[in-house]
Amino acid sequence: MDVIRKTAGISPQKKQVNEKDLVHRAKAGDPEAFTALYDAYLSHVYRYVFFRVADDQTAEDITSQVFLRAWEHLKRYRQDGSFLAWLYTIARNAVIDHYRTRKEVVPLNDALPLPVEGPTLQERVELKVETEHVRRAMLRLTSDQKEVLSLKFMAGFSTEEIARHLGKREGAVRALQMRALRALAKELKLEVG
Repeated sequence: MDVIRKTAGISPQKKQVNEKDLVHRAKAGDPEAFTALYDAYLSHVYRYVFFRVADDQTAEDITSQVFLRAWEHLKRYRQDGSFLAWLYTIARNAVIDHYRTRKEVVPLNDALPLPVEGPTLQERVELKVETEHVRRAMLRLTSDQKEVLSLKFMAGFSTEEIARHLGKREGAVRALQMRALRALAKELKLEVG
């Protein structure tokens, strides 16, 4: 949430008011208001998508589709809920669409590795292996377990926000989260050995 406040100029006290104002202005056709919403929520949507798909490029493509769909259907957004929750709904549907229509392709980065500045090759490989272990373990969880873990740890939602988003009680979300963490730990043990 701090990223949202810093990026969009939303203070803790005025988050809801400014988000509503930005959405209202964007619905009226103000591209700068939509850009502020995009900047505020891009990293949240990307993280949410990234842990549900196979690679970085696909996550970037789907994230772009999410914001394009949001812009195209902004008039349909009802301001009775969080704009970010609406974006997550679009993202969830976009990921589902991706898997329905997916064709196996080799990402260009895998086909032609290019030298990159930053972490060493060993560090990049270790991170990629760890990320892949978590991703594969997450794929074996139930859809509810994946959803609650993604919203909690990748999107940074509070238990209350997750409950509202999923239409469940907070106690049920906490129980689901605990079962999901246990299942993930078990899957990671199997994955890593």
